[in-house]
Amino acid sequence: MIGRLLTFIRFSHTLFALPFALGSMFAAARGWPKPGTFGLILAAMVLARTAAMTFNRLADWELDRHNPRTAGRHLLISRTGAIVLLAASSFGFVAVAFFINRLCFALSPVALVIVFFYSLTKRFTSFTHLFLGLALAVSPVGAWLAVRGRFDLPPLILALAVLFWVAGFDLIYALQDAEFDRASGLHSLAVRLGAGKSLAWAQRFHFAMWLLLAAFGASCGLGFLFYAGLALIFAALVYEHFTARRMDVRAINRAFFQSNAFVGFVFVLTVFADRCVLPHS
Repeated sequence: MIGRLLTFIRFSHTLFALPFALGSMFAAARGWPKPGTFGLILAAMVLARTAAMTFNRLADWELDRHNPRTAGRHLLISRTGAIVLLAASSFGFVAVAFFINRLCFALSPVALVIVFFYSLTKRFTSFTHLFLGLALAVSPVGAWLAVRGRFDLPPLILALAVLFWVAGFDLIYALQDAEFDRASGLHSLAVRLGAGKSLAWAQRFHFAMWLLLAAFGASCGLGFLFYAGLALIFAALVYEHFTARRMDVRAINRAFFQSNAFVGFVFVLTVFADRCVLPHS
């Protein structure tokens, strides 16, 4: 049962947003935060993403049944079970935010609205990828607020980087469903622009993301190791787009999972090393 639930919410995809939340946390704390803060941030991340993915499954329940790529999703859990999971994870997220600080608690309903809203955007706008980016961009801001209890420039820069990063890889991923979405009257840049222009825009989004990561490092005073990591991130993005040009499902999935997991890993590892390991941190 647990395995089916984890598959239903695509728990493995949590690895995409989590590194940027943790990197923001290390940067805000200038090292390790208090153990309780770390645990609360981790719990908030898992609960928020569980709520977001469950809402997405419920919103797309009928669409997923007819899409060959997603036809088995509704068999993993009943609709009633999904509603219960949505309510429990949403309540849990707000409850965790209460124990973090007043600002996080006050903003927790806003965060849920943002992450839920993405699931509806494909019905009326081609810029759905940017709304998904916005949903994941909440995480580094939330982690920073959990540590410092106030807004600052660095997490906003990082949030914008995450927005463009997610928009880029989701645009690549959306090419798999372009024909189905077009036939179903759904919107995306993949439907609107076609494969060639979509890949070009994905490249632009990822280049903007890379520049913003550099700006984040400068705003936090991160050192050489972080910028060495940026070189590896740039190489991973090049690999992702080179692989995606083959335009087959396996290539797209490989570009999506391998490259983006690597990007997140390198980011959090280099921020961690700068803030928690190196003598100057």
